[in-house]
Amino acid sequence: MVQYDRARLDTSFAALSDATRRGVLEQLGRADASITDLAEKFHMTLTGMKKHVGVLEKAGLVTTEKVGRVRTCKLGLRVLEEEAAWIERHRQLWDARFNELDKVVEELKRKEKVDGRNKS
Repeated sequence: MVQYDRARLDTSFAALSDATRRGVLEQLGRADASITDLAEKFHMTLTGMKKHVGVLEKAGLVTTEKVGRVRTCKLGLRVLEEEAAWIERHRQLWDARFNELDKVVEELKRKEKVDGRNKS
């Protein structure tokens, strides 16, 4: 069984659970941006955006650098390989369960047809 760092997964998924933070990651995937620029783009206060960026920083998904009075954000060095592997593992489990359910449904349909013919 694959071992996952539970705290790391929790931190990553908590960071990704918010639409604004996902939007920030998408934006930073296109270009680095200041916290002020991000706040304006997402129609938020600076304080609100700083909190979102802080959550992303804690997860290692964003890094910030302060030059003078401007704090610039860019994508962090951490990739989401472990998180993607966790999702893929659970997708495979659900696929297997749904495949088994499909077999049961098909068997019930087959029996229903056979029973219907026998009653005639």
